[in-house]
Parts: sequence; structure tokens; C-alpha cells
Amino acid sequence: MRALQPPGWPRPRGYANGIEASGRLVFVAGQIGWDETGAFPSADLAGQVRQTLANVVAVLAEAGAGPEHVVRLTWYVTDRDEYLGSVKEVGAAYREVMGRHYPAMAVVAVSGLIEAQAKVEIEATAVVGEES
Repeated sequence: MRALQPPGWPRPRGYANGIEASGRLVFVAGQIGWDETGAFPSADLAGQVRQTLANVVAVLAEAGAGPEHVVRLTWYVTDRDEYLGSVKEVGAAYREVMGRHYPAMAVVAVSGLIEAQAKVEIEATAVVGEES
């Protein structure tokens, strides 16, 4: 896996502009911040991000993959201002679950998610290399 950084571009913080990888592909459907019982342990965005990423990691584990195999994340947030206002806490939650692995990422503000309590939904693509 190799981060793609065009010459002269400023280095992004918390994500990569692109990732090059080869191996077995793993696709994780959009996950939200509920636990295995369908309850939301947290009402705040950072707490939901933590749980959502933990759910992504749990699905990855079923394929023998982990956070280090993620090449792309797409986040859907319901409140742009809340996201920007809690970026420090969201970043801490991200590092707690994903470590300091920063794949290609997009964050999209949406008007709502199907589950009314959900403030974030995250989908992932991972590549498990031949050595794994």
C-alpha cells in the first residue's frame, strides 16, 4: 500500500489524497453508531464516530482485515457545523479506533440518514495484501 502525494501538493492532515494497493478487496457497507443490540451508546458526534468505526473494524475482522488495510472511507454527516465544531474530538475518536492510518477519505454533509438518531454513516473499502 502506498499513499499517493502529487509533487508540490500540500500534505493532507488526517487523510491521504489517494492510495495505491493490490490484493483481496473487502467492501464494508455504511455503518452507523449503534452497538450490536441496535442501541446508540452515544448521542454526540464524536461518540458515534467511535462506535461507527468500531463497527467498521468488526466487519473488517470477519475478512481477516484490520484498520491498516483500509484504503478508502466515505463519511456521511448530518450536521456540517457540528462536524467542524468537534473535529478535535472526532480526530481523537478516529485515532483511538483506527490508529494513525489515514486512507483516502471523503466527508459529505447530508440532510439526514435513515436511522433518525444516527449523526454519521461510514462506508469503507479495504485491500488485504497477498502477505496477509
